[in-house]
Amino acid sequence: MKVEAKIFNMITGFFFLSAIVYGVWSHEPVGTVALILVGGLSLLIGSYFQFVARRIEPRPEDNPDAEISDGAGELGFFSPGSYWPAGLAASAAFAGIALAFFHVVLIVISIGVLLIMVAGLVFEYHTGPNHD
Repeated sequence: MKVEAKIFNMITGFFFLSAIVYGVWSHEPVGTVALILVGGLSLLIGSYFQFVARRIEPRPEDNPDAEISDGAGELGFFSPGSYWPAGLAASAAFAGIALAFFHVVLIVISIGVLLIMVAGLVFEYHTGPNHD
């Protein structure tokens, strides 16, 4: 995670520097605030990656002398056959459209479906030889 943290911290510096240069040259407050907010968002992501990097053991990506074979093996659990993420994405898009046009009935329906999709994804039942 250290590599990702460094990348996002460099992006943060770029956006804050861009905000300063843009604000001095253009005297336009909206673009300057937008660049500052984007820098703040990338700072949040970079800070999260730094926090996670301290709590987990180093990965092969963090070692400059690592070999390709160091990354072999199991990387974690990824659900191979779940339809919940597709439903979650569709209901989130529907909720966004409902909010954009401010249709209260559609907002209520889409948020209800969104909550059902989140619950389905979180409490998904796995069957098969590797699951109890």
